[in-house]
Amino acid sequence: MTAYDPIELKRIRWRSRRGLLELDLVLERFFAQRFDSLSPAEIDAYKRILDLPDTDFLDVVNGKADLDDPEEAAIIEILRAV
Repeated sequence: MTAYDPIELKRIRWRSRRGLLELDLVLERFFAQRFDSLSPAEIDAYKRILDLPDTDFLDVVNGKADLDDPEEAAIIEILRAV
């Protein structure tokens, strides 16, 4: 588990609820399979990704766009794999 406060982790889960069903399905699998094993740095990268608009986020997850930040790109690879 991470060094994050449990309340902050709940906030991150809440922010992960998106307006696009396709994105929600990916994020549900991500939380079920991988989120709890992320390092604090990986969680920080994921939080930055959450700032993307839903359509941009989905395009990145679907491989239609890429992110320049290597830490964020690593999280996207995890999302693409789940």
